[in-house]
Amino acid sequence: MITPRDVLTPSSLAMLQAVATTGSFAAAARASNMVPSALTYRVRIIEDALDVLLFDRSSRQARLTEAGKELLREGARLLVDIDAVANRVKRVATGWESQLTISVDSIINRVTMMELCEAFFALNPPTRLKLRDETLSGTLEALTSGQADLALGVVLDAKVTVGLQRRPLGTVGFVLAVGANHPLARASEPLSDDLIRNYRAVALADSVERGGGLTVGMLTGQDVFTVSDMAAKVDAQIRGLGVGFLPKSLAQPYIDSGKLVVKRVERADHELRFCYAWRDSGKGAQGRALQWWLEQMQSAVSRAALLDARRPVG
Repeated sequence: MITPRDVLTPSSLAMLQAVATTGSFAAAARASNMVPSALTYRVRIIEDALDVLLFDRSSRQARLTEAGKELLREGARLLVDIDAVANRVKRVATGWESQLTISVDSIINRVTMMELCEAFFALNPPTRLKLRDETLSGTLEALTSGQADLALGVVLDAKVTVGLQRRPLGTVGFVLAVGANHPLARASEPLSDDLIRNYRAVALADSVERGGGLTVGMLTGQDVFTVSDMAAKVDAQIRGLGVGFLPKSLAQPYIDSGKLVVKRVERADHELRFCYAWRDSGKGAQGRALQWWLEQMQSAVSRAALLDARRPVG
């Protein structure tokens, strides 16, 4: 039995369009270098497979029925899609990946990330780009589990699996910041761990899917309020819902406005080193999309901008 999938081919759609354009089976047959009877037979086969009439034959001119008009509208879109797929396949054959997934840690500046994406798309690559929002060890796990091809903002001290390459991204300094109305805002400095432990901490949820994940700046036995992203963490600390370490560049505007107060602590200065990492699939095996992103990471300006929390959105 002939099915719609059997008959709805690019050549059949082009033939139907020729009949609609010329208004005549005979004229369309001449344009298609076919005998009229063969073209008429092919149209009948298509109509039988679809179980609809595509042309009104009650007059001397072949006119499309409403079903025929809908078929040619959708057919034109399908032909455009087929051409796009063909062009895409040709470009992928030149070394571009069909898709590149990047796991992006919450420490990464989203404005800079979007600017890099904009520059990437300006190349008109055939590669589809996918960004994954991750936090702490989840950023690396997305890479090691095969769910990402490149990870930006991996904590440098984290264990890296064999088969991965990594390079330094930069160092971020953190400060202990509390809301202006929080009890610790008026406490004598430097603050001891024993004192800080008495107050709730605001922590970012690690996006790792397995295991306990990473914790940064937490004290044993301390009560914890866990939030999903850095913006929520800042808001919670401004409201006095807890205390915690924030990137200094991110906290500075709120410190300047008096919404947050920086407190010195007895511990050594809190800094984290971050890197970017990717899977090493063998020499010369990198796709052109990954190569482009790794080239951008070689720029000191790009690396610094990715870790600059001061850059606002908009």
